[in-house]
Amino acid sequence: MTQLRSLPRLIRKLQDALGDHLCVALDDPNVVEIMLNPDGKLFIERLGHGISPAGEMSNAAAEIVIGSVAHVLASEVDDARPIVSGELPIGGHRFEGLLPPIVSGPSFTIRRRASRLIPLDDYVSKKIMTTDHASVIRSAIKSRLNIVVSGGTGSGKTTLANAIIAEIVDHWPDDRLVILEDTAEIQCAASNSVALHTSDGVDMARLLKSTMRLRPDRIIVGEVRDGAALTLLKAWNTGHPGGLCTIHSNTAKSALQRLEQLTAEVSQQPMQAVIGDAVDLIISIERTPKGRRVSEILHVSRFVGGQYQTESYGEEALNAA
Repeated sequence: MTQLRSLPRLIRKLQDALGDHLCVALDDPNVVEIMLNPDGKLFIERLGHGISPAGEMSNAAAEIVIGSVAHVLASEVDDARPIVSGELPIGGHRFEGLLPPIVSGPSFTIRRRASRLIPLDDYVSKKIMTTDHASVIRSAIKSRLNIVVSGGTGSGKTTLANAIIAEIVDHWPDDRLVILEDTAEIQCAASNSVALHTSDGVDMARLLKSTMRLRPDRIIVGEVRDGAALTLLKAWNTGHPGGLCTIHSNTAKSALQRLEQLTAEVSQQPMQAVIGDAVDLIISIERTPKGRRVSEILHVSRFVGGQYQTESYGEEALNAA
């Protein structure tokens, strides 16, 4: 109760430390990420403009920012616990703060939560994907296929996932969606949905076990990072088709390898057959000097004879667009 009463004061303190420039940036829908380096230099990434310098911040102000976020998250930050991860109390943006000794000076990144949904048609008009790519995705949604969106850091995985979810809701408005995330980034307009978030005491694997008792029609995971991938794949394979997740991987085929690595964290048995049965479509999105683009869509039919049976919708059509 004391923390709730002090929250407005903590937010004002945080806003003062961030300064007007960064507070305005947090309200800008074109801002993707705000970064403070240990040397005090600030950088901001904006849609269509890349990363550009944004001035400097003193160590004292940076320490106030990190300390304030830690306070709101009811966690401690000091030399022994120099990392703070969670949601910024302003806007719910993803926050990662670092303090010495693991960095030479206070450092943080704020991944801005998307405030507007980018429809799938906009991906086509902006040449991020082709018309054929969009048709493949819509067909997969109608057929209740399980979709994995893969990409590197800052490639736009979650934004694309939000566009796909909007299509799911449009085609299947009565479906019950259960959404699992570490940080709230998924946007879902479904009338019947449940959003679950991990905490210090409840990890993704535990959430997935609870999900099975919530009568989901579709299971959506913001990002698969650990052995919970196996629980998700098994859930997709046992009466819950039409799911969606994102995964950190640079290509569609390496997404399959990444899933193998994650499932190996909790199983000594190879899980390629489970992966081949559960994953139907992998959409690979990447960040290039010219902007983001869908580089490949891989349809996975099964794993047999020591390899995945796949069909690729690759770059040829995109390059011709």
